[in-house]
Amino acid sequence: MTALDKAFDVLESLAEHERVTDIATATGLPKSTVHRILRALVDRGFARSDGNGGYLPGPRIFTLAGKVTHRFDPARQAGPALARLRDTTGHTVHFALRTGDEAVYIEKLMGLRPYQMTSRIGMTIDLHSTAIGKAILADQTDDEVTAFCERSGLPRRTPNTRTTPVALLADLAQVRVRGYAVDDEENEAGIVCVGAAVHDHAGRLIGGISVSTLRHEVSTSDAYAFGPTVVAAAREASQSLGAP
Repeated sequence: MTALDKAFDVLESLAEHERVTDIATATGLPKSTVHRILRALVDRGFARSDGNGGYLPGPRIFTLAGKVTHRFDPARQAGPALARLRDTTGHTVHFALRTGDEAVYIEKLMGLRPYQMTSRIGMTIDLHSTAIGKAILADQTDDEVTAFCERSGLPRRTPNTRTTPVALLADLAQVRVRGYAVDDEENEAGIVCVGAAVHDHAGRLIGGISVSTLRHEVSTSDAYAFGPTVVAAAREASQSLGAP
């Protein structure tokens, strides 16, 4: 390990531990090394003494976190994962964040096919009839979903839309088992999507990503075959946002 590696390990451990002994145990470093690094962190404002022999995160950590958060762009952070998903499948990729009882597209990567989806960045989508939306709802309890159904009314978008709480809950139960959701012409006739949830640095669900294509290009079994790839991309996107 380099000196920089050791310093980073101590700094990360400081988020969970206060005592030198505990930090040494967590990092596997000698207590003398931990002491030396902590003194340097204190000098730079990244740590501070608690007055009782322990150490706490210093003010510069919060200042730095505030600056980073201000510049933080989820779409940009997840960009490499989205691009790989588009290049792997060849189809259009969307990234949407939940906002209340809807989700809004914050990124769209056009597929490698000679046609364009009508979706656009800034467009809001329903949760009950889209792959991203159902991936989001699957993270909630049945009671929370039932309350959502009452608020939204589950409007019918196509003949395939789940318009009753029973039908939607049955679908979400399968989403939880598979790890991904499928929109089989439920939001727009002729369009099939596969989506998975994305989480933030605290493990909270914030939205989802999806692959979208035309029905005549994929069979139902082909659409489901995209599932594991979409899940892997969603996990990569989540990790790029700091998710554990």
